[in-house]
Amino acid sequence: MAHYKVKQNDTVVVLSGRNRGKTGRVVRVDHKSGRVTIEKVNLVKRAVKPTADRPGGIIEKEAPLCISKVAVYDVEAKQPIKVGFRVEDGKKVRFDKGTGKTLA
Repeated sequence: MAHYKVKQNDTVVVLSGRNRGKTGRVVRVDHKSGRVTIEKVNLVKRAVKPTADRPGGIIEKEAPLCISKVAVYDVEAKQPIKVGFRVEDGKKVRFDKGTGKTLA
């Protein structure tokens, strides 16, 4: 299992592909396949069969993207940032390599 710099609930920006420039919150990180699902980004249409809880038809849902196509996004600076790791008080934390600020 790989260790990624993007975590769930991070705000990220898409760097390449048809969704380039779109930003959103990470809903899911799949460590095994190296893919992330971003809220309201990379939408695809799927035909679903009806079940007891929902009617059938064509639905729109988010498809996963390769993790190498996204970067953590700094909302205040309005630009993508590079993330690094360092140890503070015996704990491993993520930080912005540009400003040195610790990320939540």
